[in-house]
Amino acid sequence: MNSVQIRSAERALSVGTWLIVAGAMLYSILTVTPLMAAHTPDEWDWTAPILPLVVDAAVVIVVRLDAVLARLGGHGGRWPIALRWMTGCMTLALNVADSALRKDLVGVAVHAVAPLLLIVTAETGLAYRRAISAALAALELERKAEQAERDREARERREAQERRVREEREHAERLAREQREHEARLGREQAEREEAARRAEREQSEAREAAEREARERREAEREQQQRERERLEREAEQRREAERLAHEAAARREATDREARAARERAALLADGPVNAKLPEDHARQIVAAAFTEGMSVRAAADLCGWSIGWVSTRYQELRDTTTGRMLEGATS
Repeated sequence: MNSVQIRSAERALSVGTWLIVAGAMLYSILTVTPLMAAHTPDEWDWTAPILPLVVDAAVVIVVRLDAVLARLGGHGGRWPIALRWMTGCMTLALNVADSALRKDLVGVAVHAVAPLLLIVTAETGLAYRRAISAALAALELERKAEQAERDREARERREAQERRVREEREHAERLAREQREHEARLGREQAEREEAARRAEREQSEAREAAEREARERREAEREQQQRERERLEREAEQRREAERLAHEAAARREATDREARAARERAALLADGPVNAKLPEDHARQIVAAAFTEGMSVRAAADLCGWSIGWVSTRYQELRDTTTGRMLEGATS
């Protein structure tokens, strides 16, 4: 049996367990509710289903947590066992109580079926789950062992292959070394024969090289002189361009300063008239509001100067802020 079959069996066990738990809970509620209603004051009859529901909820908790612990291979200790048996005994007692009080043995036997089935199913399901978890763990260990064996065999095959490749490479290197030694010996003999001829040719070439070296040195000296001259001319041209750029920047700064001064005088002229009692023309009012915004004046002060409402002036201020923010963003991105 493989892990897929084991997990299928575990799912079947889980589905069957929850079907039994659901049926037992429904049967218990339907059986115990009349008993609780008979032993509860009439005005509290509506509370009759609460007790069987609480007891069965405890059963659900026990079954669910036992399934989780069994799946994880853990053990909750004595308290889960005590809760499991206590809830089972409570469910059994509540289900047979009505028939037992009426001394109906057949009713006791019939109503004991569902609680006893629930108790045995909970214990059996726990045992099954632990056995399934152990089987899955064993399969996992077996799978890991098989994987380790396959890895070991692959490693041995790889090492054998590497060993064969290494031996072949060493053999090839040995043959190549012997071939090189033979060729080197032949080369030395040939070199000895050619050395005499090269010696005479070397003496002749040394004279030619000396003459060529002198000519080359003269050409290099001329090239260096030309290079220095070109560098001097380039430095002078760069200095002229830098001086022109500085002069252009200084003129631009002077022009910007003059524009700012004219703008400041214009704003001062617009703001010098003081508060007015009537609305000024909209174009003129907009100029006053723009000047007040630039000078950092409040909305109320700008409204007094142009005669328009505070709301209108506040809207113009917001437009000016948006325009200023947009220009700043454009300047940042550029």
